[in-house]
This record gives sequence, C-alpha cells and structure tokens, in this order.
Amino acid sequence: MDFELTQEQKDIQRAAREFAQAEFTPERGREYDEKEEFPFDLWKKACELGFIGVHFPEEYGGAGLGYLENVLIAEEFCRADSTIGSAIILSDFSSEVIMKFGSEEQKEEVLPKVASGKAITAGCYTEPEAGSDLTAIRTKAEKDGDEWVINGTKTFITNAPIADYFVVLAVTDPNAQPRYRGFTTFLVRKNAEGLKINKITGKFGIRSSPTAEVSFKDVRVSEEDVIGQLNRGFYQVLEFFDGSRIEIAAQAIGIAQGALDKTISYVKQRKQFGQPIGAFQALQHRIADMAAQLEACRLLVYKAAWKYDRGEIDPALTSMAKYYAGKLAVRICDEAIQMHGGYGYIAEYDVERFYRDAKITEIYEGTKEIQLNTIAKGLLGKL
Repeated sequence: MDFELTQEQKDIQRAAREFAQAEFTPERGREYDEKEEFPFDLWKKACELGFIGVHFPEEYGGAGLGYLENVLIAEEFCRADSTIGSAIILSDFSSEVIMKFGSEEQKEEVLPKVASGKAITAGCYTEPEAGSDLTAIRTKAEKDGDEWVINGTKTFITNAPIADYFVVLAVTDPNAQPRYRGFTTFLVRKNAEGLKINKITGKFGIRSSPTAEVSFKDVRVSEEDVIGQLNRGFYQVLEFFDGSRIEIAAQAIGIAQGALDKTISYVKQRKQFGQPIGAFQALQHRIADMAAQLEACRLLVYKAAWKYDRGEIDPALTSMAKYYAGKLAVRICDEAIQMHGGYGYIAEYDVERFYRDAKITEIYEGTKEIQLNTIAKGLLGKL
C-alpha cells in the first residue's frame, strides 16, 4: 500500500492549484455569486489547460487518466474558490454516462467538445416526485416508428440553462418488474423541439452553477440517441453516481480546506487582548481538530477514487466518502464563520459564501441520509 501520489499526480495537483489561485480571485467569486452567472471565461481556460475531462480517453480529447486525478483537480479548484470551483468541475456532469456506455458516434460527438470547452453536459434524473427515490421517475419515452418520444419533467438539473447535451433517464417499459428494469437513458440535444428550460434562481449557494427545471413535451430523438442497451438506464446511472459522488466528496474537502486556509490566515492577523487570536489555546485546538478530521477525510476520498480506478467499485465506500466529506465541509465552514466573529458574517471575508456553497454537498447526488442507507446495505445486506 502506497500513500504517495505519483509524480504525474503531484504535477497535476500543483498545476491545478497554481491556475486556480491565480484566476479564481475572491472578487470574481463574489461577482459570479451575486449575479448568479456561470464563469464561462474561466471554464474555457480550464478546458484549454486540460483540466476538464482529464479522465476521458485520449482519443476523445482527454488525458486518459482516472478519477483520482479528477478528484485532485476538483479539490484544488474548490479550495481556491468554492463558487467558481464548484461551477467549473461540474461542467462535464453526466458525460461519464456517455463515456462508459455510449456508442462510438455519441462519444465522438460529445466528449471532445466537453474536454475542449465547446460543450457543457447535464444529467436529467431528479423529478418533482422522485428525488432520493430514483425508482419513482415518471418521465416516459415511447417508441413511434424509428423515433422515441419523451414526455415528462425533471427538476434541480445542474447546468440545464447552459447545457448543450442532456442525458435523460426515462421509462421505456412501464410493465417491467421491478419497474427500474424498464428505464433507459437518452442523449438529447439543446435544440430539440419541445425541450423547455426554466432556470431556478435565488439558491442558497453554488449560485454560479446554474440549475433549472427541464420539461419534455413530445421531444423526439432517434434510435441512435439511446445510450447503451435499452432498459439498462437505471444501472448506468447508479454506476455513474458511484464515480460522481467521489467528485462531490472532493468538492466538499476542497471547500473545507479553503475555509480552513482563510481561518488560519485570519487568526494569525486578528488581534484581541493585545495578541493574535491564534495564540489562544482554545482556537488552536479547534483548528487542530478540524485539520486532523480533514486529513482523515481526504484519505477516505482518495481511497474511494483509487479503488474506482482499479475497477473495484464499492458503493458503500463511495457513500462513506461523500457522507463524511459533506458533513465535515459544513462543520468546518460553520467553525470558520464563528472564528471570524462578525466579520465572518459579511461577504468580504468569503467564509459565509464557502458555507453556503458547502451545504449542497450534503444534498445533491444523494442526501446524507441516502448515503447512510447505502452504507448500511453494504454492511448488513438486504433485511
């Protein structure tokens, strides 16, 4: 067992950190947060430097690396700025479904565009009455000649207002038992007739990562737009989540580390009672405790990514990583605000924004309660 990153991984980590620290300034982060705008210019730069789609095969514009390398980048981006980092790392959301299960034509059309900054992807899974219970989706796709006709509504869809491609999970066999055996994924393009996007505004956090409700009214796609095998969509999405939840865990530890960085800097400078508040043992112990837990969590996230890259997909371990990282990010950001005192409550010091951006990591890609269900099932089996 080797706990040391390879030289290539260290180089990737360092390059991601240098790029993010130089480009993701707090001023820009606040601006994108206030305006609820996606950082297109920084996203394109990140793509040009090869940070997006690093885990895509080389023939599709990627670097042919793994989820661990992707995790290292996600962590550094969110550490530099929670708002900008979160938006950029999710610009390729659900592209992995195409990478893993798509046809050669689908891969050649979508993946190089995503990696080069010419396209953004979205995954349409959650519905108004089917959030944590993915088996309850109602969006359906019915065969009509050589085409499929999609009808239904998806909600809380990341990237939807700016996406060029949508990976859509729909019911194709309503009589299947259990019903999730009748789900299929489809590739839908942004110019499809009948596709409607309603942006959701006023979010608590990750405001530069656009979210929307997506409705499908007689949206027609061809047989070539079926992703992988018919009626295997549920299993495809579950496998995708096993990887993407590791990325969300990396997002969480990046945000947590960024908040801790800001707090350490602040307590060294802020003076009370004639000395820096970092000299008080009570604060020193709290910071030491946060750092220790964060290091433990980082090892858990890295291990989950490492096993995924080895083909040893472990849903329980993945859920442990996301569950622990999300909870820890919220706790560390809360402590960061507390240690900043009144200054932590205003935008200029950024930790309040990091806190708002951290909370979503406990919710999307499966709430922390759902992660506990997965962990328990891995330990106890079906009862």
